[in-house]
Formats: sequence, structure tokens, C-alpha cells
Amino acid sequence: MTPGLEDRVVDVDAHRRNVAHLRGLRIRLPGIADLADPPGRLAERAGEIAGVDPDCADVRNLFRVHWHNGADRRSLVDVPEHMVLPESLTGVKARIVVAFGNKFPLIGAHKVLAAYGCLIPRLLSGAFDVTRHRAVWPSTGNYCRGGVAIARLLGCRSVAVLPEGMSRERFDWLEQWVTDASDIHRTPGTESNVKEIYDACHDLERNEENLILNQFSEYGNYIVHRAVTGPALERIFRSCDRDGGKAARAFVCASGSAGTLAAGDYLKGSLGTHTCVVEALECPTLLYNGYGEHNIQGIGDKHVPLIHNVMGTDFVIGVSDTGSDALNMVFNTVAGRSYLARYRNVGQRVLADLDNLGLSSIANILGAIKYAKYMGLGADDIVLTVATDGAAMYRSELASAEASRFAGNFSEIEAAEAFGEHVLGAGIDHVSELTRFARERIFNLGYYTWIEQQGIRLEDFDRRREQGFWDGLMELVPVWDGMIGHMNAEIA
Repeated sequence: MTPGLEDRVVDVDAHRRNVAHLRGLRIRLPGIADLADPPGRLAERAGEIAGVDPDCADVRNLFRVHWHNGADRRSLVDVPEHMVLPESLTGVKARIVVAFGNKFPLIGAHKVLAAYGCLIPRLLSGAFDVTRHRAVWPSTGNYCRGGVAIARLLGCRSVAVLPEGMSRERFDWLEQWVTDASDIHRTPGTESNVKEIYDACHDLERNEENLILNQFSEYGNYIVHRAVTGPALERIFRSCDRDGGKAARAFVCASGSAGTLAAGDYLKGSLGTHTCVVEALECPTLLYNGYGEHNIQGIGDKHVPLIHNVMGTDFVIGVSDTGSDALNMVFNTVAGRSYLARYRNVGQRVLADLDNLGLSSIANILGAIKYAKYMGLGADDIVLTVATDGAAMYRSELASAEASRFAGNFSEIEAAEAFGEHVLGAGIDHVSELTRFARERIFNLGYYTWIEQQGIRLEDFDRRREQGFWDGLMELVPVWDGMIGHMNAEIA
């Protein structure tokens, strides 16, 4: 049985210990169906926990691990929080719609959902024993924070593994949440150094108490996003298409661990959208088999994630970190917002909503703009994307970008130049519309990571070529929900 795809109890004794542990903490677990349809299934629960701080280590926050938290992050809303970017901010007539990930509890980012999806099948089956195991969360930042948060709520010990060059805000948060400072493992490099993260995990794996929950290869990450994020984005589209005259054209998202990209498989089936992968031009792995360093934090690269449905991907779009860094300055400084208000006529509500956009979110928007231009989209076309986290995670990056890219002086003139270059000047360069052979090239590139380095069996690697494999994974959702219901009954 593939680890992480357990469909039954595999260790009866560990399962019993997990039940006893959760009973002692008075924990009940939300099902995946609950997280996929909170308005229909969690309304009563939301009322009960309205007074709970969404950022505290309260087990009731497990029932907020979904997209339907309101702007206050406490209330429950029918349509997930999002913004529709005006043409004045994008330079294209198509509507680019961005779902806000910073409304999730605990970490202000949607990776807490991925962490839940990865840990729960192991917990239910007894493959993870809360009395013996430490959950190890390899990450470029937000996933390890999500893992630490979920594990702490469940009374488990965690290890966060992430590059030492990630934003200061990530480490500040981790230092407050881990059991011991030694549970933060800083690996060499920055965003692009994923292999170094894997190497650290191999060292940790020598200790049998450490269970690695690698977001890049845990199918629970794919399953929970396809089951939860996909329907959330569809609800957002429906809310933008009340007259029935709009067309959903694409879901655009940076590669990262490829978990969020699974929402594209859902949307392709329900709305007929393209799935577009964004990556940094400074490290164009999918576009050109390239390598390098960049600062679009949280998207990972230099390899093809095991859980990336490459053969179901339609476009790869390259954007530069000079654009995301510059637009972070435009969106989140006084000078930048003054330029947008005075010369682009961007309203105050939209300006305030820019707080919801982190670096990878801005990269996603740039990718969506390039897709819209490539396809020649019009006013009745909608492109969906996500803001994984918000600007609060990158305040320290503003000073760094101002010093390194703007000689310490970012004024309205620099804001106008940055906006003109990276938004109005965005072209259709580095946009690859994937043919079958292009997909095969990218798929085969994963061989070197997963077969040669990580020891995945060839047959397990190759079966991912077929769409039936990915569709079949979703049969586990009702199975896991049944296991959750059974465990909740045992805990009660």
C-alpha cells in the first residue's frame, strides 16, 4: 500500500493509542466533505466557535481549515473571500479573480489545509502513532508552519524543515509554535534549494520516530485540494457569473508542491478550464529544464513534484521575481498605493484588498495577465487564481527590495516605472502551450528526482501518466470520511 493512501487501519495498536490520545484532548476531526462544504455542513459548528481566536492553539480551529472563513477569519461565509482585479490594475479586460488564502486559521495561509490532508490518513490508519512519532514537515515556508500548527492542535510533536533564507516572519512564527527550538531545521539556501530539504529529511528519517510528510509526494495534499479548493473556486466563479454570461477560462497557480494545482483538475471537469502552472524565470525548470535562484517565496522548484498531474497541465508560464518584488513595493507602500490611486484610478477598497497578496500571489496574478494576453481574452472571460498568503508574511522583504532594486528610494516615479514594466508591459513571452510531447518532456524530467534520488518504484512513477490514476485517488475521500466518522465515534 502506498504510504499516505491507507484506506483502512494498518496498525491496530497505534490506532487505539491515537483514539485514546484524542479522547484525552477532547478532539473531534472534521471530514473532508465538511471542509469542502462548510456552509452546508458546518454552520452550527461555526456559531459555536465564533468567539475562538483563529490564531490560537485551540482544537476547534480544525473546523476552520477551509476557504469559507469571512474577512474577520471567525465567521462563516457562503462564498470564499476574494477580489476581482479591475482592468486599471491588470491592463487586461478579462476578469482576474483571486481567492484569499490568508483567511485560513493558525498561519494565515492555505497550506494548513494541505498539512491536514497529509497527516489525517496516517493518523486514522495508525501509520502515524501520536505516542511515538514526530511529524516532519519539509517545506519552503508555509507548509511546515501549517504542519506544525495542525500537529500542535492534535497534541503531536513536529519538526519543521525549511531553507534558512526564507522570510524572517516565517521563522518568527515557528519559534512561537514548536515544542523546542531544535525542532526548526534550517537548510542551506533559499527558495530554489529543495534538494537540500530532501537531504535533511533523509538524515532525520534514520530515526524511526520521525515520519516524513513530504508535501511534494504526499497524495493527501493533492486529494484535499482537489476535494476542497476546487469547489471553493467554483463557488467564487458562480458568484461572479450571476447573469450566466461569463466563461471560466483557466486556473493559474505557481507549481509549489503541486497540491493546489489539483484544484485545476476539479475545475477542468466542472468548468472546462485550462490548468496553467507558473514558475520563476530565474529557475525555469518546467519551461527550459533550467535552474537558478529566485525570491518568489513558497513556490519551490528545480524538480517536478510527484503529485503534479503533468499530463493534465495545459500551460507553463514564466514570470520573473523582479516583477513580484517590484509589485510588492507598488501594492504595499505609501508611494506605490498613491500612484495607483492618483494615476490608475484604483479605488480604496481594492487598495485595501492588496494586503491579501503575498509574493507568490503576485506571481500568480502576473501569470494570469500573461495568459489573458496570450489567449486574447475579453470582458466576459474569467481567470481564477489564488493568493496563498498575504502581504503580512513579507513586510521584511520590502526594505530588502527597496535597497537592492530601487537604490533605497521608492517613490511614485519608481512605482509608475515598475507598474508599466511588469503589468502594462507584460507580454506573451515565456508562455508554453503544452503539446503531448511537451508534457512528456516535463513528466520524464521527474524521473531524476523521484526514481534516482528518492527511490520511488518505476511502476508507481509511470502510473501517474494516466488521468484515471488521478481520478481514482478521489475515491479515497468518502473512505477517509468514513474512517473519520468511525474515529470520532470511538473518541466520544
